[in-house]
Amino acid sequence: KLQGFSRTTVSCDYYGKTLKKTSDLKSNACLAPSQPIPAFILKALKKIHPEVTAKYYGCGLVVPECLEGCRLLDLGSGSGRDCYMLSQLVGEKGHVTGIDMTEDQLEVARKYVDHHTQEFGYEKPNVDFVQGYIEALEEAVLKENSFDIIISNCVVNLSPDKRKVLSDAYRVLKDGGELYFSDVYSSSKLSDEIKNHKVLWGECLGGALWWEDLVRLAQEVGFSPPRLVTANVITVDNKELEAILVDYKFVSATYRLFKIPKISNKGSLVIYNGNITGFEESLEFDAQYTFKVDEVVEVDGEVASILSHSRFAEEFTLQPPGVPAGCTVRKPKVGTVNPFELVLQLGSATVSSATGGCCGAESSCCK
Repeated sequence: KLQGFSRTTVSCDYYGKTLKKTSDLKSNACLAPSQPIPAFILKALKKIHPEVTAKYYGCGLVVPECLEGCRLLDLGSGSGRDCYMLSQLVGEKGHVTGIDMTEDQLEVARKYVDHHTQEFGYEKPNVDFVQGYIEALEEAVLKENSFDIIISNCVVNLSPDKRKVLSDAYRVLKDGGELYFSDVYSSSKLSDEIKNHKVLWGECLGGALWWEDLVRLAQEVGFSPPRLVTANVITVDNKELEAILVDYKFVSATYRLFKIPKISNKGSLVIYNGNITGFEESLEFDAQYTFKVDEVVEVDGEVASILSHSRFAEEFTLQPPGVPAGCTVRKPKVGTVNPFELVLQLGSATVSSATGGCCGAESSCCK
């Protein structure tokens, strides 16, 4: 139990001392689902040192689109696998910062900075790692309005103050910036027994946020309403843990949250230009919207505001509502922010999308 213990201490011990490799995990909550990975990401992953990969405990592959030239922050960067993969996608003119509370993990990440700089053919490192807490970014000397994108991979659930994680992320993002993150969510509020169980906490289940609380907290700190991207059912193949969890259900889900002006209720017609590398024919933006090149799509005011005030502004042509003569407009399918509902809608245990990408060499998504 966690009674009398700090959850932060438990997390540090679990990820720094108890776990030595991915196979030491007692559930599959923190393991990436088996989904196809785009070739350019596979190529980037293959260049990462084996020790960095072996000590990575994320619950998915978090790669938003359009990264070239961006300043990116990885919350809970662990051994640095995602940072080193993303450092190749942002390019030498971009930069990736990883923050983690676990010294053992940071030691692995920092050990290979020079190795990867040489491996990627860069003149100087475009990655750095800082020790700190994801709910205390100011104390870690991460400045306000300094990042284009923040990612996080299965670590928000390990924080005892999730509201502070979201509010600090909002503070350090630039206007138009995005928090794109994968994490574990529960079907209802968790009991104290589950929250205070050391192994369940370390396994990403005991700290799982009820998905409805995420939707509420995100908007309370200033973000646009969350956009659900993917959802994967988590199965706990451990009888001892299953007996404690009883009827609680869990999913690994990816959401995108944007720091944009408050929206009007006015929708728009949008046309995707097809200029994002890896998405030349279509862009699967989230579970509701897939944009095909040169196809006119009707979007609501929320999505129109996201596309016009973020790094995606140059990738779309927006038109006022109203169908021009002789024009066919595709209407979107019904959307949801409930990851459990999304899984049921598609009738599958796994709802997957392409894993993101970056701009071509001749253009930059982040200015």
